[in-house]
Amino acid sequence: MTYARILLLTLLGVSTPSMATSNVKLPLPVIAETHDIEQHSIAVKGSKMAYLEQGEGKAVVFVHGNPTSSYSWRNVMPYISDTHRAIAVDLIGMGDSGKPDIEYTFKQQYQYFNRFINRLNLDEVILVGHDWGAAIAWLYAKKNPDKVDGLAFMEGVLPPQFPAESYEDLGSVADFFRTLRDPVVGPMLIIEQNMWIEQALPASVNRTLGEQAMEAYRAPYLVPESRKPLLAWPNQLPIAREPAQTDCLMRGIKRYMGKTDMPILYIYGSPSVDNSPQVLKWYVENIDELETAYVGQGLHYLPEDQPDAIGRALEDWLRRLND
Repeated sequence: MTYARILLLTLLGVSTPSMATSNVKLPLPVIAETHDIEQHSIAVKGSKMAYLEQGEGKAVVFVHGNPTSSYSWRNVMPYISDTHRAIAVDLIGMGDSGKPDIEYTFKQQYQYFNRFINRLNLDEVILVGHDWGAAIAWLYAKKNPDKVDGLAFMEGVLPPQFPAESYEDLGSVADFFRTLRDPVVGPMLIIEQNMWIEQALPASVNRTLGEQAMEAYRAPYLVPESRKPLLAWPNQLPIAREPAQTDCLMRGIKRYMGKTDMPILYIYGSPSVDNSPQVLKWYVENIDELETAYVGQGLHYLPEDQPDAIGRALEDWLRRLND
């Protein structure tokens, strides 16, 4: 077993030999890997940002995480596009968006996203975020409370897990994140070996991703220099007060979670990666206008595991928001 694979299994919390060696995947459900949603692009801060768009009405903006793209929302968007304008953005440096020469910090990613919303003249939005996309959605809502009418999120890089006061607080995954921040090993795993695409992504879906899906996710990162954003994201995790800028932004999100009266939908599955009974309990106790939706069996990339259940949960939530 390779060192990268050992680290990956640690990240996913896989500890038993049977689980680590069998690599069992559920054969169902069958998830469509093609779509006919129209793609667009728009100039943003000297680069471009690509996005999928379907439907008319109030805008619902879907924000992906690492290392995915708008493609991950392809089977969710149709559930709400009969009543809303569904928009799924490719974050800067990811998907079909441009790859400017920046560091791809959390703050920079937010700045491009904020400008994207402004360029589309969206004055009233509902946000749906996954992974780091959930953090971007929460930060946007915090900074623009008059523009955001609701927020749904799942498997987010968010409080209460982050910011982490120390590596020890991360438990069994502490060594994994320390390793990714090693200036030699981190780039080797992510830039040279393309670990997020080739290992972390398929291992964090509770079924076998088909070749069409893998090709779609590989496409933006065919050459090592294109993978800079994939290395930046894990290094942006706020651990032991570093990086300071991201730590500060995440603490601001945590405070905002405790005082907002915005309608919130928390979508979760099991066994999950970022959800636990403790995390769910924290959200229920700290977010006033919270609803929860359990969507079934899934790991970290829930839009690939349970797109239909997510779509139905969003459809029902949005209907009630409009009542």
